[in-house]
Amino acid sequence: MKQAHPVAHRWQLLGRLFGAGLIFATGGVHLDLYLTGYRTIPTIGWLFLLQVIAAFGLAALVVVTSSRLVSAAAAGFALSTLGGYVLSVWVGLFGFREVRTTAGAVAGLIEVAAFAVLGFLAVAPFGEPRATALYPARPLANRQRARAGRLEVLVGASGLVAAALLVVALSTGSGPAARATGGRPELRARQIAGKSVLTNAGGFTLYWFAPDTASKSRCYGTCALYWPPLTGAPRAGSGVTGKLGTIKRSDGSLQATYDGHPLYTYIGDSSPGQASGNRVNLNGGLWYEVAVSG
Repeated sequence: MKQAHPVAHRWQLLGRLFGAGLIFATGGVHLDLYLTGYRTIPTIGWLFLLQVIAAFGLAALVVVTSSRLVSAAAAGFALSTLGGYVLSVWVGLFGFREVRTTAGAVAGLIEVAAFAVLGFLAVAPFGEPRATALYPARPLANRQRARAGRLEVLVGASGLVAAALLVVALSTGSGPAARATGGRPELRARQIAGKSVLTNAGGFTLYWFAPDTASKSRCYGTCALYWPPLTGAPRAGSGVTGKLGTIKRSDGSLQATYDGHPLYTYIGDSSPGQASGNRVNLNGGLWYEVAVSG
């Protein structure tokens, strides 16, 4: 059995360690997102957990084995994870539409790099003899090297396409879906899970954030992507009896309040009548659905 040249062996080992580190890193990003709120999103939460388990398992296998099949599986895993992210940004996935965030962009770049490194490891002809003047390569070896070269080009081209799709997704993907129109959003009371809960006119549950005060929102930046503020001076709809008002956000817009609580929706609620953000500890504090009394 042919042995890899020592230099080639060292490069292969470094590639495995680097590729495994990239897969482990994307698993770590998804684990953080899962623990800080994604676990509450129907279907997506379970997919994130499976992604984390698969990422850590594949990273370990890449380190302990030099199998091309394992490297190919890890490369495919990175590419499929990236594909899921791009789809969720563009059109949504299982009723959930992702928003552009720094964490998502970083994870996407890591996945592109992981695919390129591991894909190359899966097809590169480490240890295969090159032709020399004294020992010309056999025809079979020539064909194998030519095939490996074509596969390397394919991996490189696929990596470039994946990177381009990521850039386009991040450039054209939308922010959080608007769930309140301009003017005066109407607030309504609705029975959700046996409780009377405040919703917007579209039936989406409204939430309040524990760190907020009656005059100030503490949800900005990434927080506001996941918990879009309800903007505009509100008006009472059916069953709403609490005190309505507004506060001014840092960008000058008005945010609706109810009984002294600034109001938000949650991107994890993919359809009216859901309240998956209730009692979630995310973005620096606890979130609660707004209960309607009376």
